[in-house]
This record gives sequence, C-alpha cells and structure tokens, in this order.
Amino acid sequence: MPMVDIDWLREHVDVAQDLTYDQLAKDLVRVGLEEEEIHDSQVTGPIVVGYVVDATPEPQKNGKIINWCHVDVGDEYNDVDENGNKVPRGIICGAPNMAAGEKVVVTLPGAVLPGDFKIEPRKTYGHISDGMCASERELGLGDSHDGIILLKDYGFTPEEYENLKPGDDLMHLLHLDQPVLEINVTPDRGYAFSYRGVAREYADSTGATFTDPVNELNDQAPAATAGTADAGDIDVIIDDDAPIHGVVGCDRFYARAVRGYQPGSPTPNWMRRRLTRAGMRSISLPVDVTNYVMLDLGQPLHAYDLDKIEPPIVVRRAKAGEKLTTLDGKDHDLSVEDLLITDSPNGEQGSRVLGIAGVMGGLYGEVTAETTNILIEAAHFDQVTVARSARRHKIPSEASRRFERGVDNKLQPAAAQMAASLLERYGNAQASTTPVDVNNVDNRPAIAFKASEVARVAGLDLPTETIVKKLEDVGCVLTAEGDDTFLVEAPSWRPDLTAPCDLVEEVARLVGYDQIPIHVPHAPVEGHVGLTADQLHKRQVADELAEYGMVEVLSYPFVGDADFKAFQYDPEQIAPISVEIVNPLAGDRPYLRRSILLTLAQTVQRNLHRGLDNVSLYELGHVYLWDPQAPAIPALPGGVRPTDEQLAALDAGLPEQPLHVAGILTGNAEDDGWLGDRRAVDWTDSVEAVHRIADRIGAAIVLDQPTVADAPAQWHPGRVAYVVANGQQVGIVGELHPHVNEALGLPAHAAAFELNLTALFATLSNKPVQAKPISTFPPVKQDLAFTVADSVSAHDLHEAIARGAGDVLESIELFDVFTGEQVGEGMKSLAYAVTFRAADKTLTGEDTEAIRARIVEEAAKLGAQLRA
Repeated sequence: MPMVDIDWLREHVDVAQDLTYDQLAKDLVRVGLEEEEIHDSQVTGPIVVGYVVDATPEPQKNGKIINWCHVDVGDEYNDVDENGNKVPRGIICGAPNMAAGEKVVVTLPGAVLPGDFKIEPRKTYGHISDGMCASERELGLGDSHDGIILLKDYGFTPEEYENLKPGDDLMHLLHLDQPVLEINVTPDRGYAFSYRGVAREYADSTGATFTDPVNELNDQAPAATAGTADAGDIDVIIDDDAPIHGVVGCDRFYARAVRGYQPGSPTPNWMRRRLTRAGMRSISLPVDVTNYVMLDLGQPLHAYDLDKIEPPIVVRRAKAGEKLTTLDGKDHDLSVEDLLITDSPNGEQGSRVLGIAGVMGGLYGEVTAETTNILIEAAHFDQVTVARSARRHKIPSEASRRFERGVDNKLQPAAAQMAASLLERYGNAQASTTPVDVNNVDNRPAIAFKASEVARVAGLDLPTETIVKKLEDVGCVLTAEGDDTFLVEAPSWRPDLTAPCDLVEEVARLVGYDQIPIHVPHAPVEGHVGLTADQLHKRQVADELAEYGMVEVLSYPFVGDADFKAFQYDPEQIAPISVEIVNPLAGDRPYLRRSILLTLAQTVQRNLHRGLDNVSLYELGHVYLWDPQAPAIPALPGGVRPTDEQLAALDAGLPEQPLHVAGILTGNAEDDGWLGDRRAVDWTDSVEAVHRIADRIGAAIVLDQPTVADAPAQWHPGRVAYVVANGQQVGIVGELHPHVNEALGLPAHAAAFELNLTALFATLSNKPVQAKPISTFPPVKQDLAFTVADSVSAHDLHEAIARGAGDVLESIELFDVFTGEQVGEGMKSLAYAVTFRAADKTLTGEDTEAIRARIVEEAAKLGAQLRA
C-alpha cells in the first residue's frame, strides 16, 4: 500500500507546518483512505558526519584487506587523549571505497540500526573499533552493500557538501528520524496511489488549497505528432487484433526521446530519500526518475535505451509459443491474451518482444550504465488486460498495481515532461521537442444525474448547491439540465465514476458517512421466519457435542495421497472419484475431501504434536462426492447471466455435497485428578456421542455391527458399527484401526464417528412433539434379566420388551451385560431396569404379572429366556 511522506505531500497541497502523521491519518480516513500503519523509524542516533583523517590498509591472513581509520566526528563525539585533547575516533572499516579525505556516515556507540543492531565499541582485527561507517543497507536506505556511503556521491549539491561539518547530525539530513504513513486504498481509487491523488483527497477533507502539478507540466510539454517517425521521435503502431471484451489493450501511447544523457549521473539525495521512504530502492537516475514520476503523479513510465530500439514500436497481443525474459531474470511463456511492447529489427514489424505492457519490461532494451539516449514511454493500458497478465505470470509490479486500478488517460504528456525535465536537470540530457502521441482515447459519456438521488439512495438531505460543490471538488464538470438534473462529466483520473450511484457515493464520502442518518427499515414479516428445520438441527448437533465436552474446529477441505494412505485408502481407487482442484493451495493436497475425518485428523495430529494429551474435536462441514459419470460442467460466458438451461447443466455436473459431522476423541475420557479415577477413551465414548446427537434431534437410530471380515479397513474390526436410521446407513462409529493410529501418530483406542447429517435430517418428521400428560399414579419398577444368544443385539431385545409392555411402559434401561460359564457358550445375559406406569389407575399385582408375561412372550420370539 502507498506510503505518504508529509514533506513530499506539501509540494501539492497547503499542509500546516505542524501537521503530525496522526492528524494526517485522521484527515485521510475522513474521506475513505484507511490508515494501515504509521511506521516509526527503526534507527536511533547518534549518527553523524565523519571526516576520514587517514585510512591505513592492513592485509589479513584470509586475504581480506581492512582499513584502520581515524575519523573526525566533531568535538562533541571525538575521543580524548591522555592529555585531554580531542582526537579522531579509531574505526575499523572493510569497505573497498574507504579513503582518506572522504566525508562518511558514522554510527556511534549507542546508535541502533534496523534489525535491532546495536552499535558499541568492540575489539576486532587487533584494534578497538569505536563506531561504524555505514552502508545504505545497514541504515535501511537501500540495498547497496558494496561500500560505505560517501556523502559526495549521495546527491548533495557542491554547496551542501561543502557545508557538511564533522559531527553534523545526519539523522535529520537523511530523514532517518521521520515516520511515514502507510494507507490502504480501495481497488476503485487507483488515483490515490500517487501524491497527486492523496493531496487532492487531503484538500477535499480539510479544505486546504490543492495545486495540480499536471496543469503546469502540460503547459511545458511540446506539441506531439500522431506516431510517424518522419515528424516525431519514433514510429509507433497499436495493433490489437484480439481485445478482451472488445476493449483495446492500449488506447494511448506517448513516447518522448531524451538524448545526450550523461551515464552514471547520480540521483539527487532528495529523490533517493523520497524513493526509500516510499519503499523503493534507488537503482540509477533514469530508473529512479521513472519511479519518482509514477509515485508523484500516478503514471507508470518505462525507459528504453533508444539506440537499441528498432522502429517501429508495435503494441500487439502475444502469439502462441512466444517467450520473454523479464527484468527479474525469469523466463515466461506468453499467452495470446498478453499485450506486448515490441520493436522491429531487420524490418520485421513487431518481431522482438521488449516487455509485457503495463507489467514488466524485458532484458533487451533496458537502460544500462552505457546508455546515453533514452526513450520514455508513457502509455495508457486496459485495466483487465494488465491485471490478467500480472496474475497469469505472478509478477505484480508497482506499474501493474496502478494500471489494473485505473490510470488517468490524459496524464501521459505531463508525466513524460516531468521525467524529461528531471533527466535534463540531473543527467545533463536534452529532451526532444517532437514527442509521439498515438491517442485513441474515447470520450466518456456524461452521466445523467438527479440531485435528489443523494437523498433517495444515501438518506442525506442536502441542498443542491452542496451536492454540486462536492462533485466539482473531485473534478467533475456539471451542466444543468433542469432544476434537479445535471449532465456530469467525470474527471479522467476517476474511471470508477460511471453511474449516478457512484456520484451519490462520492457526495456521501465527502460529506461524511457519519452524517448519514440511521433508520431501522420496517420490513414486513411474510412466510417463514427464523431458522429452517435443518439449520435448527445443525445448531442442536453442535450444541450437544460442545456440551459433551468436545471442541468444534474448522479445517480446510483439501486432501492428498498422504491422507488417503494414512486412512488405508487406495489412492488409485479413491482419486478418480474425488473432486480435483485445478489450482490447489498446496500441491500435495489437490483433492476435496469425501470424509471429514481425513481433515479433522490433521487438526487432532497438530494438537497432539504441540503437547496436548486429551484432544476431543468435532467438525461440521460439507464433503464432496464426485460422480465420474456426471455430465461435463459447461464453460459459462462472463459478464452476462447464464440461461436457465446453462445453470441446470452446471448443477447437473456438480458433485453431491452433503453436510457431515465427524469427531475424534483421544486421551482420557475421565480424569478426576491424582486421587480420582482415570479411564482412557474407547469406542463407547464415540457411541455415546452419536446417541446424544440422535436423542437431541429426535432421530431413531440403531447400530449395525459388521462382521470382522466385513469391517472397513479404516476401523478396528470388532469395535465398529454402522449407524442406521429408517433403514438407511447414515454414518459409522467406533475405534480407528491401529494402523491408522500409527500412521497419524494418534494414541491407541482413538475413537471416532462420522454422520451424514443431510441423510439423517431427512429421516426426521419435524412435526411438533405433543407432551404426554404426567400420570399421578405410582410407578412399578422391575428388573428383568434374559439369557439370549450372542447374535441377538441389546437393541432387538429392548424393542421386544417395549412391545410386550405396551402403553404402560415408562422407561427401559440396560444396566448389566454378563457372559461366562453360568449362561453357557455363545450366550449372554442382558439385564434391564423397566418402569411401568398407567395413566388412569394404580397398577395391581395382577396387572404387573400380565405385563411381565407379555414381555416374556415377546422375548421368547428372539430365543430369550427369563432368568430366575
């Protein structure tokens, strides 16, 4: 995001001398430019001017040559000899450009440099180094670490350099003691990526006087030709044969030559400082000038070595198979959507690629240390074209950030004029008076606007004069068409203003969003309100598991071969039926999950690795069940609403996405402290969780245990059961297989469950429950123990007891399961506590015996016998 320096801002707008960065942030926030952060300096002094009295080279055993120097840092900071006289400080310096007679930057003991690097006296190379001569990188002023800063080469004028005295404070001279404001700019306001734009916003916020530098620059710029080399600097052709959405990729290309540039001309200190504070490093004067103009005015520029360019320059789309090596040294396979800047060696028009328009230049044609003649490019490119290229090649640049948000299409001559003037002043160059301007910019249609829209849309009751004034403040030109109607011409730097609602937003922004009255709308209540049945049940499931002591988590739904293998799935079988992502976040997890347990296990694993022992987590989310036989998903057009048939085809090709809930429990289920009981988690805890869910939402479920041979590979054989509701399998519960625990690093007997809530909810009637009247008659309690074959489940016997008891049954609870010699091999004893209660009378002994007999009769149908 852009950095704002008050000193730089002051060049465009009348800023109070005592303006603080805190107040500046508040002023900009008032008009919608959000404060990101005020960056304080990471450097503290003392940092002063030092004069190198002598520098004695001392070769070392490792071949390195260091300099033992005596540096005059002024009377305040110099050393004192044994006689009480001030003498230069002794400093060790290994920089190759250290020499006697130079004025350098000296960081003295007590100074702190970026990275919390503290300067203090230390013994090195046989001497006590009492300070340090600093480089650009050490001070955070740039990336150069080839040598220390020599102040004669740091952009000071001869008079300024002569006036630098040993001991002078460099913290202020180099602006090391100044903060800088970082702001956040919304995507529709690209003009605020420049000091010109921020200054205008500050003026709108405070009423300060704003001076647009473009007006004076346009007056200075020479008249341009239409792009022919006979009359201009170079021949330029725009040949876009494949515009995106019908919008030509380049509608204006302005080129101006600057000749006789003196190579190696230093960038002035003030410019280097401003670029550094803006977060950009100084490279060379031509590159620094283009960057400076971009930051100041908002127009990205590109500088070419004019002697290397073969006219004509052709702006065209890339051809299949073309490649480009960009300035960062990376090779790129170009797309036919990429807009290119090319030249024409050997008379082959547009045959050599110079760069990707609006994004980044190529290695050929760039300005080098030998360049004497420069061609400045100031163009206007389509936002969509630039944005797609920057994202496609993953090379976002400062230029692309501005072009994709919208650049002023009338700014190009002024920007080139500013760059040419700076190169003339600091590079001894001569700017051409015959620039080329291929200008195909269409006039934007005026916006029909009613002032009453401000009150209707934003609720602001403002006089028409105020509305007109606010729109004129942002650069709009209004022509009255009636008492309330205007034709509004939006300024060229505001491509986002295209409709009446945009103008309403501008008025509201400048008046202040806090001035918009608050009214609670009177929305009529029609039809169903509140949660749907499924939404209510989803919340009930989450609440029940939380009350059970489990913690809800959310995990990314991405899985890969490692997850499949950990859960004993065959990747070759499950991958073809899994949804594969074209551009996954992680290359090793390119599929969407078919089971929540696979991603939930990653979270459990992470918690265990961080030292947590008792981890019980659950997650509600969707799974994605791909059907290989599903029809292909159609490619839909952009910018228009698909037809109903296209939407239906889209739905038909999408995978099924049911809602699931899954949980994993590890560690101790019970832990009452060192004097209490401890019990490790096992399958019974996950079964309890499933039963709690069913009871909470009113679902009738049974557990169907598969044989050991038929048990799924992910689950412990003999400790797993399918969850069945209304005859349909809706989930699975039990303990994970030891191999799964080992692969995931989970403790033994880790319990888990997963339910298809979409299927489970479908079994619910969702009808209101009618509470039964409470009987005032006493209950009758009996314990019934049955001997039954192992193949008979406790649930089946439970149902038989319920049928035998009939309407007088109040409750049944299984309280004992026993196996052993007393009941015989292949048999088990199930004991139930049964409570009877009649609604209309007290049950007699005869009634109880009759009920008991019916229960025994129903149980006998399962082969169960009542134990005495």
